[in-house]
Amino acid sequence: QLQLVESGGGLAQVGGSLRLSCAASGVTLDNYAIGWVRQAPGKEREEVICIPSTRSHSSGTDYPDSVKGRFSISRDHAKGTVYLQMNNLKPEDTAVYYCAAAWGCPWPGSLDYDFWGQGTQVTVPS
Repeated sequence: QLQLVESGGGLAQVGGSLRLSCAASGVTLDNYAIGWVRQAPGKEREEVICIPSTRSHSSGTDYPDSVKGRFSISRDHAKGTVYLQMNNLKPEDTAVYYCAAAWGCPWPGSLDYDFWGQGTQVTVPS
């Protein structure tokens, strides 16, 4: 059972930045496709991005227009972690952000991940 832990959420000003981290104790995430999914209050979960495993030749998913150019996913291979850099934050980015893992990036929008973290809250007051 892969146990994912997110960190780095919190309160940010409009236009500010946060970096979310996703890690699993004792396990490198390099072997998994990792996605970031968010859920805003009263809304359904929305996939932000999925990055394939380092062994995969696929390209993963694309960012939705709502975050394109502002959010960026990356891996730290030395630490076996995955980050979501969020810049120029907006009030509509307020949500619980989940890290999720699968053997491959699921079909866009399906959210068909095998493992989920508990989520970290990001709040951007207007």
